[in-house]
Amino acid sequence: MRWREALRTTPMTRVAVVAPQACLRQVLVRVADAGVIEFERTVAPGDAAAGEAARLLQRAGAPTGPARLSPAAPDLDAWARDGRTELLAGEAQLAERCADAVVRDDVAALLGWAPSDQLPGLGARLADVGGAVVPLPAPRGLEPPTATSPDPVRSDFAPLVTTYATVPYADVDPTLPAGLAYLVMFGAMFGDVGHGALLALGALAIRWARPRRLARLQPYWRLVAGAGLFSMLFGLLYGECFGPTGLVPTLWLAPMANPVPLLLAGVGLGAVLLAGAYALGTVNRVRESGWPVALTAPSGVAGSALFLAVGLAVAGWYLSLTGLVVLAVLLASAGLLLAYVGFLAEAGGGVSGAFQAFIESIDLIVRLGSNTVSFARLAAFGLTHAVLSGIVWAATAGLWPRGPAGAAAAVVVFVVGNTLAFSLEALVAGVQALRLEYYELFSRVFRREGRPFRPWHVPTDLIGEAPCSPG
Repeated sequence: MRWREALRTTPMTRVAVVAPQACLRQVLVRVADAGVIEFERTVAPGDAAAGEAARLLQRAGAPTGPARLSPAAPDLDAWARDGRTELLAGEAQLAERCADAVVRDDVAALLGWAPSDQLPGLGARLADVGGAVVPLPAPRGLEPPTATSPDPVRSDFAPLVTTYATVPYADVDPTLPAGLAYLVMFGAMFGDVGHGALLALGALAIRWARPRRLARLQPYWRLVAGAGLFSMLFGLLYGECFGPTGLVPTLWLAPMANPVPLLLAGVGLGAVLLAGAYALGTVNRVRESGWPVALTAPSGVAGSALFLAVGLAVAGWYLSLTGLVVLAVLLASAGLLLAYVGFLAEAGGGVSGAFQAFIESIDLIVRLGSNTVSFARLAAFGLTHAVLSGIVWAATAGLWPRGPAGAAAAVVVFVVGNTLAFSLEALVAGVQALRLEYYELFSRVFRREGRPFRPWHVPTDLIGEAPCSPG
């Protein structure tokens, strides 16, 4: 997959499903089975007259299973007698779609949206029964729905994004960068080779559904595996394997021996992640509303300029480069001016609007600093994990030389202590990484929410279906 494809939403096409009225049911049966079109409703569900299938279904009670469609001509009375409520439910849905069709000269058409790459296959299926799917230009101002990517890795990371918001169709799809950022933050807070290996083994257990109750977690096994691998990577950097046991070398720094450098590194990592969020946010503001809005948006050019100015100022101070500091001041002034213009336009102008814009500009500066410092928790919770593991290991090492009873107690302390540390810190790291992703990063990437793609899907068995003559 090319990187541009990985950062774009699934291309959608506005379509019309066209068929002779006599063949409309057969065409819609195949459309429902394919499950790739979201039809536009022209008749509100409450306004449409209930069809015979819906009335029979209401008398029969709730369907005994998921709705299905019969490829043969419907026999509603027989289905009602036989208790085939799932077929009645499918036929009731089909009747609702038929009510939305526009009919001209015995030709029916329904409008909707479909993933562009699904159209050739769907067109071939409909041609067999006298139907067609016709691509149409999208009306100006009408945004397509956003479909979930079929790519397995993006699908595994998708809940991280969809829980917060549906990606607007025009925006960059941040699923892969968001997933990677989450794994990095989790690993930084849960850095331990041993604990990470346990997570990776847990991911394999989820993948193979052993025990069976883990089967419901299978869609997330790659996410858990990634969390385990990044925890192992940071464990190597910290020299932690079930605590400071000496089982692995310290490739970077030991958390308990270097707390201040670790905290500074956490803030630095947060600055890198924020820079990526500002870049995505700026691109999204341009795509959503054009350059006039993007220039003055706090999550667009204005906010990005101010954030970059802070970075340049810190670099100029550290390197003793006066020119870099002057450039930072000029860039910050330009960013604040642009942001003030945007706030003033939103406030409606006037004296009260000018005062409101001033307060919001000050708030922008304060939030920028607090958001960056907030990433110090990456190191703080990583340090907490190391301290807890260190306490367990110190107790284990202290008990081990004290004879058989001491050795037995040491094993118990090691197992119970690591179990408690693993459980507590895994929960804390998972929640805190999600908190940083949503409040610090996604608040800059997203400014509005898209509409999820909800295709109509009612499965059926097409064996034995007779083609409809186009005439």
